Amino acid sequence: MRAFTFERARSIRSAAESASNNPGSKFIAGGTNLLDLMKLEIEVPTHLIDVNGLGLDKIEATSDGGLRIGALVRNTDLAANDVVRRHYGLLSRALVAGASGQLRNKATTAGNLLQRTRCPYFYDTAQPCNKRTPGSGCSAIGGVTRQLGVIGTSEACIATHPSDMAVAMRALDAVIETTRPDGTSRSIPIAEFHHLPGDVPHIETALEKGEMVTAVILPKPIGGKHIYRKVRDRASYAFALVSVGLVIQADGTGRVAVGGVAPKPWRVDAADAALPDGAKAAWTQLMADARPTDDNRFKVTLVERTLAAVIEEARG
Repeated sequence: MRAFTFERARSIRSAAESASNNPGSKFIAGGTNLLDLMKLEIEVPTHLIDVNGLGLDKIEATSDGGLRIGALVRNTDLAANDVVRRHYGLLSRALVAGASGQLRNKATTAGNLLQRTRCPYFYDTAQPCNKRTPGSGCSAIGGVTRQLGVIGTSEACIATHPSDMAVAMRALDAVIETTRPDGTSRSIPIAEFHHLPGDVPHIETALEKGEMVTAVILPKPIGGKHIYRKVRDRASYAFALVSVGLVIQADGTGRVAVGGVAPKPWRVDAADAALPDGAKAAWTQLMADARPTDDNRFKVTLVERTLAAVIEEARG
């Protein structure tokens, strides 16, 4: 690990200002992803800004009946929250499916959204990677791609986003609240928060220089049955090959989001609209633009079968 400077932020604005004024700086809270990447010299920040003391660890009701989740709420606390379990069951189930209990005790809401891909070529610093070194090439293309993306990818990158929580947030239409270095705030719909790679896979989110995530807002609960199913190579502490988050009403209408297949949580409006017509119709819309490799072509079928299973479960 390389040398770096360190500060404890005194306010949200001062943290954002420091990140803007110090090239190569990073925010740190739980550190469950960042510290691993620093040890491997994938992330090499010159300055760390500790944001743990900023009071962003509250879960509060909003005036319109929704929920405001502070950026520093730990995954364990969020999954166990009574309101989340009762009214946002999809989110609670997705969180419990992610990582180990020890990691969930440290990992934060914002950190979970911002975690970086687990593509093995991204982690191998001896291999070219456009996420790690822009313009160097993508070693995954033409390599072993079993765990990688089948949709939303590009000629520059086929990595997937690893978060379980983000899949649930996408199905629930979460909104990300942020603060810029000048103190202004903005709200970013989660559909616009994560970027597809295109020609610039190193630009992964809509965040500007120094901008800091402060909270995630969930709208008023939509009811229905909430199911999250994660298919992985082993029973625990593994990232998804495919995951499906489903919220479905008694009349068959609902929402579906998929993980493990794309550079961001994958949701298609046309697939939501097709849910009353059954799993096959919704899957056809979800995977309409899939471009799998020979290694990961099975993921397209796995989405179909997993979606069919969760719809069957939801209908009793």
